[in-house]
Amino acid sequence: MTLKRLPLLGAVLLAGCNLAPHYSPPKTVPIPVTFKEEPGWSAAVPSDAVAKGEWWTLFGDPVLDALCAKVEVTNQTVAQYRAAYQAARALTREQRAALFPQITASANGQHYGTNKATSVTNTGGTTTATSGVSSNFSAEIGATWEPDLWGALGNAVKQARGAEQANAGDLANATLSARGELATDYLQLRGTDAQLDLLADTTKAYDRALTITRNKYNAGTVSRSDVEQAQTALSNAQADQRDYKRQRAVLEHAVAVLAGENPSTFSIAPAAWAPMVPAVPAAVPASLLQRRPDIASAERRVAAANANIGIQKAAFFPQLSLSASDTASSGSVRNLFSSPLNVWSLGFSVAQSVFDFGANAARLKQARAEFDQAAAVYRQTVLTAFQGVEDNLAAVGAYADEARLREQAANSANKAEAIARNQYLAGTVDYSTVITAQTTAYSARQSRIQAVISQQTTAVALIQAIGGTWDGGANPTAPPGPLSKP
Repeated sequence: MTLKRLPLLGAVLLAGCNLAPHYSPPKTVPIPVTFKEEPGWSAAVPSDAVAKGEWWTLFGDPVLDALCAKVEVTNQTVAQYRAAYQAARALTREQRAALFPQITASANGQHYGTNKATSVTNTGGTTTATSGVSSNFSAEIGATWEPDLWGALGNAVKQARGAEQANAGDLANATLSARGELATDYLQLRGTDAQLDLLADTTKAYDRALTITRNKYNAGTVSRSDVEQAQTALSNAQADQRDYKRQRAVLEHAVAVLAGENPSTFSIAPAAWAPMVPAVPAAVPASLLQRRPDIASAERRVAAANANIGIQKAAFFPQLSLSASDTASSGSVRNLFSSPLNVWSLGFSVAQSVFDFGANAARLKQARAEFDQAAAVYRQTVLTAFQGVEDNLAAVGAYADEARLREQAANSANKAEAIARNQYLAGTVDYSTVITAQTTAYSARQSRIQAVISQQTTAVALIQAIGGTWDGGANPTAPPGPLSKP
């Protein structure tokens, strides 16, 4: 080999080669132009007053805003994923450091002496001794480097980087999920407050009806069964009231844990129900692959698995390691680095597995199978994402229609109840007619509240399904989207 070829050899040693397959994200099912359920979705443009990602502010509740803001800081599940992401970042830096020479330094010193006794007879009959003291100091600096000939180290960095990015996606998804769960529980809690307000009015009305029925019974104008029917209606309403209080306590405890608070010391004061149902902006189906953090996380794990194939392929080839060291020794620290006693060395080693009974081949086969597994998880995540969007798009349209119909039903039931009560007071109908009207009206009022809660929680689910952001690709100069009050 001529000297002219040495630079070329050095370039080859530095550059190495990459044995990992060329990577591109796995193909998924065909991406549609539009969502199947979009005709039932009344889309709105984003609100300019809402920062990207701060979707919870669309419900117009300061308490909810404060709780969702805390999730990123105090939720312990999110903290767990944040720690995993930080560990993955550190691993990436560790793998990247392996691409460069590892330099070590050491020093040591010794100070020792010798004593030699000599017997001498003299007039005093004493013995004398001779002694010697010497010192030795040494310092050594060394370096080792493994050229990345077959791309194993570079692919280890890619693998760690893919895992880091996947953990970042996991963190974003955990934060989105925790906020969505908190918002859902909180909105249900506020709906439970509305049910309790309804029951407070209902029990008062039923109590008045029981008093009137007792007075009529004492006057001999109605039978005892009317009193018992009135008491039954009141007791059932009071039992429902107690059960809703239990449900509220459970929801309050769930919100506390999601916000990183102790349920024993956490409370949410009741408030007047003023529900807002935001109109969620549309998302282009193709953009769903970039918006959803769980999809991004799954794709990055496929990339990491692809890099691992290159790592396992490199195990079939020789591994080269270069080393160098320089050692200086002296009798004093002052002269250590100017001492003529200096030892240096340069060396290399080559290691190659000659016969491993198929271990390397098995590891490569395992890496390829893990790639196929990661690709399948990615495709399934995409399918599940589209399912979630379609499900919630269908639910948004259905619950909007249901809320409107429930409102009509409640209004009609309230009128029917008032008519039946007046007829009973006039003595034209029996009390069973009043009970039937009361039960129907009470159920209709409950269903009206539940329909609005369903609208709100479905809006949360849809926002999560489209990735939790609030841009949607709409015209940024358009006016803010409406917030409708049911």
